[in-house]
Amino acid sequence: MQTTVGIAQFLATPADAAGNLVRAIDHVASLAAKGCDLIVLPELWPCGFSWDTLADDARAAAEPLDGQRGAALSRAAQAARAWVLAGTVPELDGRDLFNTAVLYGPDGRLAALHRKVRLYTPLAEDRAFSAGDVLTVVRHPELGPVGIATCFDGDFPEVSRALRRAGARVVLHPAAYEVAAERWWDVLYPANALANGQWWISVNQCGATPSGTLLGASRVISPAGEIVAEAGRVPEGGVAAPEELVVVVDFASEIARWDETSTALLAEARATPPVRVIHVA
Repeated sequence: MQTTVGIAQFLATPADAAGNLVRAIDHVASLAAKGCDLIVLPELWPCGFSWDTLADDARAAAEPLDGQRGAALSRAAQAARAWVLAGTVPELDGRDLFNTAVLYGPDGRLAALHRKVRLYTPLAEDRAFSAGDVLTVVRHPELGPVGIATCFDGDFPEVSRALRRAGARVVLHPAAYEVAAERWWDVLYPANALANGQWWISVNQCGATPSGTLLGASRVISPAGEIVAEAGRVPEGGVAAPEELVVVVDFASEIARWDETSTALLAEARATPPVRVIHVA
C-alpha cells in the first residue's frame, strides 16, 4: 500500500500566533489538495523557535489542547481527510507548559499527543517547558505502530531503539533543528533509521530567526538509511521560502526488505554482555 506523505517546511514568526496558525492551516489544505494522506508540520510553529525569547514567545502562544487552536487544527484535518501530525504546539496544562506534538485523524479527532521528553538545554528550552515523561507510539489503522519523537528526543539512539521495541517502524519527527547542529542531522538520523529498520519523517523549520538560523533539510529517510527526498536547507543567516514536499512511499515493502537485519540487531541488543574494564598500570 502506498502512502502520500506531505511535508510543510516553513519558518514561524515569533509573537505572531494568529498569523502562524493561518500559515499552518494553509499548508494542510495545500498538501491535502495534492493528494496527501499523511501531513506533517514542524516543531513549535505557533510561537517560533527563537531561543533568546522562547520562554516568553511560548507562554504568549500557549493554549490547552482543546482551545481555539486545537479546534482549528481539528477542522483542518477533517477538511483534508488526512492524518495530520500538526507539528508541536505550546500546550498549557494548568500552570505547566509542554512542547506537545498533536496527531489528528481524518475525522478531526485528536488521536494522540506526545509531550517532548528531552528538552534542549543548550538553547534553554528547559526554561520554557516542562518535560514529558513517556515516549509515544500510536497504532495507526493502516501504517501500524507509528512513533512520535520531537526534535532532540530523536538525538538519543536509545529512543529510536525503544520505539522500535514497541513496534514502531515509522517515526514522525517534527523539529526546529539549528544550522549549528547540521552534522548531527545529516549523520545521526540515517544511522538510527538503518539500525532500527525504521522510516523517519523529519520536518524542520527553515531560515534565520532573531537568535540564529534553523536548518531546514526536512526529509524522508528509509529503513536503509537513505534520504528518499529532502527539502532545501540554508547556511547560517540564510533566508528560505516556505516549501512543501510530497513523497509517495510504500512503507511496508522497504520495511520487509530490511526486516531480517534490523530484527537480528534488535535480538542481539537484548543479549548485550556486560562490559569488562581493564586497568593497565
